[in-house]
Amino acid sequence: GEVAGMHGESGVGAAEAKTNLASDLDGQGEYAKALELLKEALGIYQAELSEEEQQQHIGIARAYSTMGRVYDNQGNYVMALEMYEKSLAIIIKALGEDHPDVADTYNNIADVYHNQGKYEMALELYGKSLAIIIQAEGEDHPDVATTYNNIGLVLIQQGKYEMA
Repeated sequence: GEVAGMHGESGVGAAEAKTNLASDLDGQGEYAKALELLKEALGIYQAELSEEEQQQHIGIARAYSTMGRVYDNQGNYVMALEMYEKSLAIIIKALGEDHPDVADTYNNIADVYHNQGKYEMALELYGKSLAIIIQAEGEDHPDVATTYNNIGLVLIQQGKYEMA
C-alpha cells in the first residue's frame, strides 16, 4: 500500500503534519499544493476515525479552517465559507460555543463576508467573536483590539466614518 506519510508517521500524526505544512504553503502562496495536502489529511482522518470521532476532532476542524483560509486567499469565497462552517460545527461540538476557537472561526467567516462586501454580515460575526473573546479572555486580550480594528475597517468601507 501507500507509504505511511511524512517522516514515517502514520494516521492522525501524519494528517496533523500535512495540515501544518499546508498552512506554511498557504502563507507562501502555494495554494494548489496546500489544498492537495489538506485533502490528503482529511482522507487520513476519515480512514482513521469513526464518524462520531470525526464530528468532534479538532485536527479535522483545523484542516477545514486552513482550507477555508486557502480558498479565501484565492478569492473563492463560497468554498471558504463552506470550509469555515464545517470547522465551526466541529469546534462547537468539541469545545462549546463560548470557546476562543469559536471566536476565531467567527472572525474568519466575518473576514470572508468583508472580502465579499457583505458588510452587515461581517459586522454581526465580528460582534459575536468580540463577545466571546471578552467573556473568555478579558478586555485586554490582543484579539479584542484586532476585532475592534476589523469592525472599524468595515465601517470605513461602508462610509460610516463617524462610527469607526
